[in-house]
This record gives sequence, structure tokens and C-alpha cells, in this order.
Amino acid sequence: MTSLLSKGIILSTVALIAVGCGGAERKEKKQESKKQVITQKGSDTMILLGQQWAEKFGAANPDIQVQVTGGGSGTGISSLINGTTDLCNSSRPMKAQEKEQIKQKFGADPVEIPVAKDALSIYVNDASKIESLTLEQLYGIYTGKIANWNQVGGGDAKIILYGRENSSGTYEYFKDHVLKKEDFAPETQTLSGTAAVVNAVSKDPNGIGYGGAAFSKGIREVKVAGPDGNPVPPTKENVYAGTYPLARDLYIYLHEQPTGGIKQYIDWILGPEGQAVVTNVGYYPIKQ
Repeated sequence: MTSLLSKGIILSTVALIAVGCGGAERKEKKQESKKQVITQKGSDTMILLGQQWAEKFGAANPDIQVQVTGGGSGTGISSLINGTTDLCNSSRPMKAQEKEQIKQKFGADPVEIPVAKDALSIYVNDASKIESLTLEQLYGIYTGKIANWNQVGGGDAKIILYGRENSSGTYEYFKDHVLKKEDFAPETQTLSGTAAVVNAVSKDPNGIGYGGAAFSKGIREVKVAGPDGNPVPPTKENVYAGTYPLARDLYIYLHEQPTGGIKQYIDWILGPEGQAVVTNVGYYPIKQ
């Protein structure tokens, strides 16, 4: 009898523990389901920035989860138009036809929020003798009109072009501001992200590439001369002064004014903590 009684107590205790554990698991899942999920998609230039924002904001706001994915500014804008993302990261301004699509679908103009500044940088290999290039020379190089480094003060070697895919906002920005909307030379090797461009140029003594300032590691940035002919490096000071000719804003787009958790997240990004992340990643705060 004693043995049976003991076994009964043990089984009851195990059952209570199991029920208790199950209850705890259900409670934990219920709490997780209450989390607000914000989706943020787009620019590969901004992917590191977005991921760090999401991580640090999430640590301070455990009831909100931000999911960040890349794919390029064009992909992010398409997702915003289709209603499959809450926020779009873009390294270029939205085009007029894209804004019109947003307006037709959601009944209002998209909301554009500049969140950081960048100096679109020109990368060369550490072994390159090139110190500076003009916008006209960059135009000639990337349209194929200048094919040898000796045409711009370098050695006698073929210029190897690296660039971004056409869904990239950086590709669009470069095409608009450097190539005067002309096509890239067919020899340009298109790569899926700025990190890939940097990696290729770092291994190619005759290579040239372009991309965000935050990725400038393992290569050398050249000075760029604008219409005034004065070559300047892509520094924070030159970006704020407006003297670097390829300075640009980085944006977050929404199809409506932010409210609730999304507004909380945007306000945090524009506040001191979010802008400190901008500096840590390698870009420049939206305000000096």
C-alpha cells in the first residue's frame, strides 16, 4: 500500500510539473504573439545600418520586433508599393512614378524621411596610383569612353569596372549623377552588394568601384572633383559643407504617416541613440 501511495504521489507531482511547464510555455508563446512586428526592406547600402538599428531598438523595446532585409532600394520600394513591407530603406530618392503608384494605391503621397547622410565613394585598389578623379573622368570610365588607366594619370593597364545591379539605389544614383542617365559600359561587372564590390576591388590592382562610405575598408577612396575642379575626399566635413559632389541622403519611406510602434521606432532612429548608430556604422548623422 505504501509503495502504491508513493508512486501515486510521484506521478501526481510529475503531472503537475508537466502541466506547469506547459502553462509556462503557453504563456511565453502568448507573450511572443503580442509583439508588434515591423518589417523594413530595401537598400543593401543601408542593410548594416538597419540591422543595428533593429538590434539596439529591440533591446530597449522588447515588445517590438523589427525584421530587416535587403535586396536593393528598388526591391524595397516595390515591396512598399505592394504593401508587403512597413518601411522601405532607400539610398536614392523615390521616383515620380513610384510616388504616384503609392498615391493611387493608398490614397496619399508617400512619407519620405531622411535618416542619414552618405558620401558615395569611389574605390580603387591600394596599389593604384590614382589619387583623384573628376566627375567627367568617372563618366568616361563607366561609359567605356576611357578604358586605360594611363588616360587618367595611372599606369598602362585596362580599367576593370565593378558596379551594382540595377535594383540598387546606389546604381541609380550613380547613373543619374555621374553617367548623366547614360548606360554603364557593357564590361561593367555587376555585383549583388557593396561589400562584394569592395572585395573585388581589394583583390584587383586595376579595378574601380563605387558605394557607400561605411563599406570603405580594405581599399582606398579617391578624391572626386566636381564642376569647380577642386578634388575633395568623401569626409564628413565635406559632406556637410556640400563640397563633396557625390554626397547624398539615405531615406526611409512609408506609405502613410507613422503611428504607434512604427512612429516610436522612427522617432528613436532620428533621436540621439539612432543617430549614434549612424556614426558607428560609418555614415553621418542627418543633422550636423
